[in-house]
Amino acid sequence: MHVGLDTWEYHTNCSLLEPWYHGFFTKQFSPSSPFEITKALHPEASVYRLKQVHGNTVFSPQEIEDWLTKSIINEGEDDSTFASGDGLISTEPSQAVWVATADCTPVLIADEKTGQVAAVHAGWRGTALKIVPQAISRLQAQGSKLENLRIAMGPAISGEVYQVSEQVAAEVGASITPYNNEKTILDALQDIPLSPLLPDPEPGRVRLDVRRVNTLQMETLGISLEQIAIAPYCTYQTPEYFFSYRREHQKKVQWSGIVSKNPTNH
Repeated sequence: MHVGLDTWEYHTNCSLLEPWYHGFFTKQFSPSSPFEITKALHPEASVYRLKQVHGNTVFSPQEIEDWLTKSIINEGEDDSTFASGDGLISTEPSQAVWVATADCTPVLIADEKTGQVAAVHAGWRGTALKIVPQAISRLQAQGSKLENLRIAMGPAISGEVYQVSEQVAAEVGASITPYNNEKTILDALQDIPLSPLLPDPEPGRVRLDVRRVNTLQMETLGISLEQIAIAPYCTYQTPEYFFSYRREHQKKVQWSGIVSKNPTNH
């Protein structure tokens, strides 16, 4: 598994995604929007983002444009309205797809053959609903092969400090175990090598590594650890660079995005 990421000023990128314009941007870029950041990253790219709702809906740019047209016609809303979802996949080159996070996991996915990309907002709810496998399935429907995907999970709250209820842990854990009973799920999670479940001193509570659960979901699909990079940063424990909702209880976010490119010929 690749864990080494290069930090360049206030922007973190991943060597696995080096052929693509991309970045996990820190709070120093706030309050810049994805539209403003894309101008610096790749000025010719068209920009797409969503109103994130902790679900597992994945949109393509065309679906966003169709939704926006329908919204304007039917409801009279203006162009500032965003479709509700938590994942975006490109369909053409030079499309920048963005997600916002403040403890949840930003996931950037790229296909080294087709050049297509995805950006996913994977909090515990989205992870329980398998949003990353959903985005990968959408890419496969467009011709991607699993072995050609490169995936980076950006800065997020780490398992060692992310306290959740046993009920939440079981709901997330159900996405990677065949069981449906809370205790059985928790027991199964604890038996996994490098378990995503860590002990907590408070009764009825545990610590949950959401990025580890996403990794296990991808392994189940047949994706190898060599295709996955995980940023060695915790948003909660790194206040100088990242907003953390759990630490600050304020709705401030940092942006993560990637730009699709032309297919490769080899």
